[in-house]
Amino acid sequence: MGRLQRSVLILASGSPRRRAILRAAGVRFRVVVSGVDENIAEIRPRRMVRTLARLKALAVAADHPGELVLGADTTVVCAGQILGKPENAADAERMLNLQSGRWQRVYTGVAVARGRKVWSEVAVSRVKARRLDAASLKRLAGKHMDKAGGYAVQDRKDPLVEKIVGDRDNVVGLPMRVVKRLLAKAAAAR
Repeated sequence: MGRLQRSVLILASGSPRRRAILRAAGVRFRVVVSGVDENIAEIRPRRMVRTLARLKALAVAADHPGELVLGADTTVVCAGQILGKPENAADAERMLNLQSGRWQRVYTGVAVARGRKVWSEVAVSRVKARRLDAASLKRLAGKHMDKAGGYAVQDRKDPLVEKIVGDRDNVVGLPMRVVKRLLAKAAAAR
C-alpha cells in the first residue's frame, strides 16, 4: 500500500467508522459525501450493496476526474430481513430484538472508481448475536442508530455481538482486504 499512502484517496462516505478504519491502515484520504439515495428497490443484499457502493463512488468520481474514489455500503440480513440503518430508536430496538440470539450475515459492497471506470466486490461475514433481555435491548437501541443493522462492533465490547466469522472490518463497514485488492486493480489499470 506504499503508493496509496503517498496519494490521497477520496472517501465517498460520511461514516466515522470507515474514516477510522482508513486512518488505522495509514491511508491518506479526504471525504466527499456522495449524496446518493440509498433507497433502491433491490431485494438481493449482495447486489444491493454492490450497486450502492458503485453509485456512490461513480457519483463522486464524476466531479473529481482522475482521482481515486472509494465508495462502500453495508447491510445486515437476519431472519430473511434486510436491516439497514435504523430510522429511529424504536426501529433500532426492533432490529436488535430480531437479532438477539441469532446468526446473521453482514454484506459490504466496496467500489473504487476513477472517472467512469469502477472496480467492485462484496465481502460477507457472519455474526452471532447474544440473547439479550428487553432492558438491555432498549438501552443499546440509542447507541446503535447510525449503523447498518445496529451493530457497534468497532467498540469491541458491543454486548450484542457474541461471535464474528469473517472480517471484523467488514462488520464495521469497510473490509480493508477488499479495499487493498481493488486499489491494486485500479493502480494496475492506469
